[in-house]
Amino acid sequence: MLTRNQTGVLYMVASVMCFAIMDICVKWLNYYPFGEVFFARFFFGLIPIFLIIPKDKWSNFYKTTRPGLHAFRAICGSIAFVCIFFGLRHLPLADVVSLTFGGPIFVTIASIIFLSEKVGIKRWSAVFLGFIGMILIVQPAFIELNYYYLSPILFCIFFSGVAISVRALSKTEPNYRIAFYFTILCTVIGLCTLPFGWIMPTTKDFVLFIIMGLCGSIANLLLTQSYRLAEASLVTPIKYLSLVYAITFGFIIWGEVPKPLMLAGASLVLLSSLIIFIREKKLKKEIVIPRS
Repeated sequence: MLTRNQTGVLYMVASVMCFAIMDICVKWLNYYPFGEVFFARFFFGLIPIFLIIPKDKWSNFYKTTRPGLHAFRAICGSIAFVCIFFGLRHLPLADVVSLTFGGPIFVTIASIIFLSEKVGIKRWSAVFLGFIGMILIVQPAFIELNYYYLSPILFCIFFSGVAISVRALSKTEPNYRIAFYFTILCTVIGLCTLPFGWIMPTTKDFVLFIIMGLCGSIANLLLTQSYRLAEASLVTPIKYLSLVYAITFGFIIWGEVPKPLMLAGASLVLLSSLIIFIREKKLKKEIVIPRS
């Protein structure tokens, strides 16, 4: 029998793999209209969410006393996903994934602004270190005027709004309700793009749409379960495997060779994220991580 920590590690590894598959599908399907891909990700992503709703909650699972906060979380989350989808479609996979690890940097800043949290020299140093890393990664944007590099950075900014709202919602709301409202809003946003042009997918691509939606939703559920079962300090570093997957699949599928500056910048961003995580663990704060 596996221990809770061992089981949690397996859940985290599976979560990282599912996120990697979702990213690959998003990038692979870039010849379809953006809204169509966005819609499929969240429409099919509703299936796993409905499966985890307890049977005794089916009659009122959607009822909430905090609609405003749900709306704020859903809006920030939908904008964040729009940004990350744009990045995945137009940038090297490894660049996008490494930049998303800057999420904790912006969460720290948002905590200061909106929650009036006091931040010590260690976390400020981590924020500064992370910003240097992000500048190194986006360096091609200054040379090639590639504005798509702003997309993952905007994802991190709006993710900070997600993190702040989820921290507040999780005190009273179950995970399935938080995920439900967010996924429903994104599905509606995607559906609203129908008049701007959709393409009838081939059978193979339709299967990829389904896999993308299921993997994206399942990845979040696996990630949540991992944190419930295992110590956060044990499983959090495993999520950085996603950068290894991104570099590997980016090279195999699209021939993307990571640049030395990108690797150096990614290392600084990962180090910054780990420092912030360790400090939050010592302060016994709830940890909210990117891609949720």
